[in-house]
Amino acid sequence: MIRPVLTEIGIFLIPFAVYALFLAATRSGLFVQSSWPVTIVARLILVALVLVIAGLVGLAHFSGAAPNSTYTPAHIENGRLVPGTER
Repeated sequence: MIRPVLTEIGIFLIPFAVYALFLAATRSGLFVQSSWPVTIVARLILVALVLVIAGLVGLAHFSGAAPNSTYTPAHIENGRLVPGTER
């Protein structure tokens, strides 16, 4: 469960990292407050939220089992744990 959460946090941070790279490439003050105006930060947050929503929709759409699959729960056979399967 931690991997999808960290993936979405990473996706959220992508626009900020790209903007920071842009500031570093143009030799602007990366840590200067005037390089991070509220309008730019608001746009970066908006783009980040759109990316996160797209990532969550993609994760929900392309992961998991097929719609008509049958889940067989984990069980024990001959003293060994057999993991659950989806067929």
